[in-house]
Amino acid sequence: MRAMVLEKPNAPLIPRDLPIPAPGPGEVRLKVEACGVCRTDLHILDGELSDPALPLVPGHEIVGRVDALGAEIEAPALGQRVGVPWLGRTCGSCPHCRAHRENLCDAPEFTGYTRDGGYAEYCIADAAYLFPLPDDADPVRLAPLLCAGLIGYRTLKLAGPADLIGLYGFGAAAHILCQLCVWQGKKVYAFTRPGDETAQAFARRLGAVWAGSSDDTPPEPLDAALIFAPVGALIPKALKAVRKGGSVVSGGIHMSDIPAFPYADLWHERIIRSVANLTRADGDEFLPLAVEAGIETETTIYPLEQANRALDDLRSGQLTGAAVLVP
Repeated sequence: MRAMVLEKPNAPLIPRDLPIPAPGPGEVRLKVEACGVCRTDLHILDGELSDPALPLVPGHEIVGRVDALGAEIEAPALGQRVGVPWLGRTCGSCPHCRAHRENLCDAPEFTGYTRDGGYAEYCIADAAYLFPLPDDADPVRLAPLLCAGLIGYRTLKLAGPADLIGLYGFGAAAHILCQLCVWQGKKVYAFTRPGDETAQAFARRLGAVWAGSSDDTPPEPLDAALIFAPVGALIPKALKAVRKGGSVVSGGIHMSDIPAFPYADLWHERIIRSVANLTRADGDEFLPLAVEAGIETETTIYPLEQANRALDDLRSGQLTGAAVLVP
């Protein structure tokens, strides 16, 4: 099979011809239809997430058809379309798993990080960690829902009750979450890089009531600020934008250092918290909501062999919405 492989950090992916893998017990093999390109992939390639399983096939927003079953598989069925998310497997026995917080598992496996992912024609996945997907939908449009959508949804949940939502970094996750928030009747305020008028216009088109620079003050205090850009300096800015008792939630797996800020900006019971990974329950809740809300992902398609170009475009902020690889 054709695959794009990371052989060492801080180096481009290399096209390789690899043996088609065989599923083990409890696993299935997918023929990949599409795989989203996520900022987490950049963090892995750039060495900001340590100890990937090298050599590695990245990619964890995978849509594909089941084409082989390992032993002891009752579902999914051959030919069924499924999605593979970031969370690839958990131990099921640590205190976090037993407390139904599998996103905090002490011995997890992650798709496209500690196990091979979807930058390839085929991939292997644990059958218990897949999500069924509709047969009649475009696989390219589905792919970003499997991480950008899921992490955005979990970030919103952890913000608590909130009707005035600030989205910092208007990329793959925010453009999905904006549509969900508007459908739920919330007011969305979009914050972009200074001068990024294209992203601001995109946010308004998706229903944001206001769009401006991350340096700007919104027209009214926010109930919650959700941060999707990996920029630690946004935390103090977001704290100044939320009301008393408001929340600032970071949805990224990696962020630059947070600069010092005065305690007065945190006072009045404001909250800062992070999101770690996702749970299968998040997918069971969000994916039907995405259909009900009529969420449309904005995508740019790249052939598999152009994965490095897609990653470069993501790194440089050239994308509107999400990049998706197609074998």
